[in-house]
Amino acid sequence: MHRKIIIFGLVFSLLAVVLGAFGAHALKAFVSQDKLQIFETGVRYQFIHALALITLSIYGTQNEQHWGAQKLLGWAGHFFIVGTFFFSGSLYSLTFLTTANHPLIRFIGPITPLGGLCFLLGWAFWIRAVYLNKVDK
Repeated sequence: MHRKIIIFGLVFSLLAVVLGAFGAHALKAFVSQDKLQIFETGVRYQFIHALALITLSIYGTQNEQHWGAQKLLGWAGHFFIVGTFFFSGSLYSLTFLTTANHPLIRFIGPITPLGGLCFLLGWAFWIRAVYLNKVDK
């Protein structure tokens, strides 16, 4: 489980660097400043949660975990992964939609907060896992 989580963290980190460079150099010639800020927010949250996935994986392998805490860490990792796809992915999509009336905005717009909720759940599950592991010792 931890191998999969660290691989996602590393791939998301790599893509965040690529997308960040793309946004800083190429994208600003094609989109407005407002859209560029949306894109940069997606990159920032992707990078933060990529690093969280890497840290979570290392934490899970370096600390002997209570069986329930191990499950919670798995859930946290999965919520971070889904949250990255939903939150950052939806922001990337919104960056490239050309008009505010685009029909996909009605579909993509509500996905962003679901990604944020996944991030919150990931952090909450990780907190619970650390607490449960401490109580067990």
